[in-house]
Amino acid sequence: VENILEKDIRSYGGTLNNVIITCTTVKTKYTRSIKRLGRIMKRKNYIINTFRHFKKVCTHKHWVFYYCCKVEIPFQGLIHDLSKFSPTEFWESVKYYQGTSSPIDACKKENGWSAAWMHHKGRNKHHYEYWQDNFDNGGNPIEMPMKYKKEMLCDYLGAGRAYHGKSFNFEKELKWWESKKSKPIAMHPNDMAFIDKYINLFYEYENREYDIRTIFNQIKKE
Repeated sequence: VENILEKDIRSYGGTLNNVIITCTTVKTKYTRSIKRLGRIMKRKNYIINTFRHFKKVCTHKHWVFYYCCKVEIPFQGLIHDLSKFSPTEFWESVKYYQGTSSPIDACKKENGWSAAWMHHKGRNKHHYEYWQDNFDNGGNPIEMPMKYKKEMLCDYLGAGRAYHGKSFNFEKELKWWESKKSKPIAMHPNDMAFIDKYINLFYEYENREYDIRTIFNQIKKE
């Protein structure tokens, strides 16, 4: 009887070992398959986001050009943000593509800074961040030339149009602006007053169903 029991235990142990080995093999293959699938999906999303980002940039440029034409600076609207198609800016933005907000902000959130933004703000004069000097003395903002103030306003409106799509309205734009200016931003007071004035006017005219062409005519005269 003892010999039979010993034989059965050995047999059971061998079977158990085989089961463990089989399970380990299956787990390894499953893990490899999951990782492989993850890499494939990552590549697929990267390709999809390439086209999505390209479309988003083109949509933004379309609306900026539209608004720039309204305030009679069409050439600035035509060449607006061309640096976004440079490798430095484009591929980082694809990697951090969000769809409803700036990929640059997403990159900054993860890494603390953005190479795309460093490249972009140094080449596009419609950004108030371009107009900074005296960093060795704490830094101070320089007032932007009027044509770039106008393009900055068009840029803000174009971004709202690109991110909100058909649901865009000037109330959302005003809420975004109020949130932005509630934080310390290195924008010259006159530039801030310019943006504040017209975004509030757009909201007021929309709310009262006035003709906003009046505002564009006013901006032209600035």
